[in-house]
Formats: sequence, C-alpha cells, structure tokens
Amino acid sequence: MTLLIIAIVTGLVVWALRLMDRALASQEFSLMLAGFLVASAAAAMVGVYFLMSDYMFYVHQSELLFQDQNFSEFLVLDDIASTESGLMSVDMATLLLDD
Repeated sequence: MTLLIIAIVTGLVVWALRLMDRALASQEFSLMLAGFLVASAAAAMVGVYFLMSDYMFYVHQSELLFQDQNFSEFLVLDDIASTESGLMSVDMATLLLDD
C-alpha cells in the first residue's frame, strides 16, 4: 500500500513540475495555477497518509488492549443479575399463591 501511495505522489509531483515548466515557457498563469493545485494534492495525500497511519496504529493498539482485558467480572455480574431475577420471580409467585 505504501508503494502505491509513493508511486501516485511521485506521478503527481512529476505532472505538477511539467505543468509549471510549460507555464513558464508559455507565460500562462492558468498552467502555473494547475501545477500548484496538483502539487497541493500530492502534499495533501502524503499528509492524509501520515494521519491515517497514526490512526490505524492507535486502533490496532486499542484492539490489543481490549483483547487483553479479563471479562470475568462481567460474567459474575451477569450471573448475579440472573439469580436475582430468578429470586424475584419466585417471590412474586409465592405472593400470588398466598393471596
């Protein structure tokens, strides 16, 4: 993936330089502006790549930390809740039968 991005950015930079070279030769402002915009797109692509690589590293680290947690507390709380609800239903049944 990195090689693909490097190839695309290199292609954009070469294209921008060719546009700017033609702009200097023909004295056209529009070609110079187009070259600047293409060079800006290449720079933005590199910036987004670095931001996303840091984000992907963060997500991967969070996933590893989440997998390392011990979930036994959740199971205990679930067991307690199920036994309490079972007791409540038994109590309600005895109250209804007593009436």
